[in-house]
Amino acid sequence: MQKIIFIHLLNDYSGSPKVLSQVIQMVQKNGFKTELYTGKGEDGFLSGKTEKHRHYFYKRFNSRLLTLVTFMLSQASIFFKLLKYRNEDVIIYVNTMLPFGAGLAGRFIGRPVYYHVHETSLRPEILKRFLRYIVQRSASKVIFVSKTLKKEEGFSKISQYVVHNALSNDFLNTAISNQYRHLIDGQFNVLMICSLKVYKGIYEFINIASLCQREKHINFTMVLNASQSEIDAYFRAIEIPLNMILMPKQNDIVPFYQQASIVLNLSRIDEWIETFGLTIIEAMAFGIPIIAPPIGGPTEIVRDGVEGYLISSYEVKIISNKIIELSKDEKRSLSLSNSAIKRVNKFQEDAFERKIMDLIYE
Repeated sequence: MQKIIFIHLLNDYSGSPKVLSQVIQMVQKNGFKTELYTGKGEDGFLSGKTEKHRHYFYKRFNSRLLTLVTFMLSQASIFFKLLKYRNEDVIIYVNTMLPFGAGLAGRFIGRPVYYHVHETSLRPEILKRFLRYIVQRSASKVIFVSKTLKKEEGFSKISQYVVHNALSNDFLNTAISNQYRHLIDGQFNVLMICSLKVYKGIYEFINIASLCQREKHINFTMVLNASQSEIDAYFRAIEIPLNMILMPKQNDIVPFYQQASIVLNLSRIDEWIETFGLTIIEAMAFGIPIIAPPIGGPTEIVRDGVEGYLISSYEVKIISNKIIELSKDEKRSLSLSNSAIKRVNKFQEDAFERKIMDLIYE
């Protein structure tokens, strides 16, 4: 029985490890043995997904230089750890372009290397060029999460596929059983789920909340992929509007969707291009209208004026006005909600599994 070795850099509760956890479960269901390597860190979506979950050295620091040094050391570590598979029939499955040591090891031992590419906004540019060079030289197949990403980051003379992210059947069933409500106890609840990064639109979210403060029926919640201590330190000198709350990373995000009237994705269009937007389809499954960037992967999911609106996060006044407008227009909100539920059928797990397994068997 063939074995697939999965490699990811950081196991947390962000989108790329969540997608990888789905891939792991699918290949296991189809009879493949699996092993997983991630950098040492906290629990995340990949925890408990394989019998053999090994770790390699990796640590992030506030200093970019120190983080870069540990990143390079981590890739040397994973390179040597994977050499032991040189006499085994394995596939090296690299999640994101970052674990380049795994790609080099696969090439060195002559085993097929599959890259699952989620990102385009890698910095600094020299690092991105280096990672792309490694993918070009080592990959047997490359999977992109959107057509937009494939167009932007495609490689030459490598088999390439577009496989949109999908919702698990369990998640979808939970979402379907939920009834979207325009107002919850008289309140219009605005939700954003993101990493604790400036380019994710954190300050724009604060500004939008500030602009809506006069509307006492509108509340704002930002769920961050960070610990409470990290959040406290980050926002220590930042004034948070009274109509807004901050929440740390969550094992279960469903309760937040159940209480949301609208979901925002405010990634800055000039700093971080969303290549898909997993929280977007999660929200749409709950029938929640969306406001998302007008470029990148979200444009393949959200149709402007149909399931939500495509607006640059820099247009904080336009977004705040749109939120206020929808908060007072139940009919319009319900129309967007119904369209969102229909649209999300494109992103079901069965289609995702079929595409992933087809390219593995190919």
